[in-house]
Amino acid sequence: MKFMTAGIGALLCALLPFTKNGPDMRIEHAYTVDSLGACQGVSYQQGKYFLYGDREVGMIREYTLHGDSLIYANKEMKLTLHDTDVINHPTGFAYHEGLPFFIGNSIRLNKEGSRWRAVIYSVDWKGLQRTGSLDGNLLNTIEDDACIQGTRPEYVQYNKKWYVATADYGDKGNEVRLYDPVTLRNVKKTSDKGVLYKKFTCSAWVQNLHWLPEYGWLVLIQNQVEGRKWRFTYIDLAESIATGKQKVVKVVDIDGREDELEGFTFIPGAGKGRGIAVTSSRKENVSMMHIDWK
Repeated sequence: MKFMTAGIGALLCALLPFTKNGPDMRIEHAYTVDSLGACQGVSYQQGKYFLYGDREVGMIREYTLHGDSLIYANKEMKLTLHDTDVINHPTGFAYHEGLPFFIGNSIRLNKEGSRWRAVIYSVDWKGLQRTGSLDGNLLNTIEDDACIQGTRPEYVQYNKKWYVATADYGDKGNEVRLYDPVTLRNVKKTSDKGVLYKKFTCSAWVQNLHWLPEYGWLVLIQNQVEGRKWRFTYIDLAESIATGKQKVVKVVDIDGREDELEGFTFIPGAGKGRGIAVTSSRKENVSMMHIDWK
């Protein structure tokens, strides 16, 4: 049994890129994907890439990857209900096969950014893809009143159970919070009993989250300053929960980009060596990334 366990461990180490201090990252090339408005994120799901933005209404477009470029699959979903814009500023997808699907919406209520409304929507994802709107597919609207500034849901795994993680954007009191997804989809607000499982403090200007299950790491997709410059912070989720504050593995700042980083995903099948980053810029809003694991 010990031999088998050791053999499995060795096999896993061979399959995964070795790392001690986290990866280095650089932009290979950038290009423009149109018709998104200000792109707010990217979600990879079973061979498809979904980019979402805040055009004239909140919307989602489907793409496939060919070589080094995303190709539009001629499929668009508007985040409208009876032709009324509902999720006008989508700020995160929580997708995991067999679990509830959630979309975040972060709404700035004043120009100073001191007042926000954060909402998480439980959505019939298959229905939304089929019909192209929220009509008949909006299952529940949840006020994320446990947040401090904005919401950006993403599934993570902790102690063999899946949770919806989210994070704040501002520079004061930022937290990552873990919500129970089954409870979350049925409540009216995240402060309701049984929703919040764990939380810990984190650094500022988090735009989105990305889960790395191979390592148990959560990637904070950030700005270095408010609304500008790129930062990726790799944190150990279990240690962060245990201590109540983020346990940083590595911080990667990308030189030469002054715009607003919004989202990121690794490209499956590339050994975690390549990824796609998106920004809110009108031009060069998609960047192919090279990731070098130490």
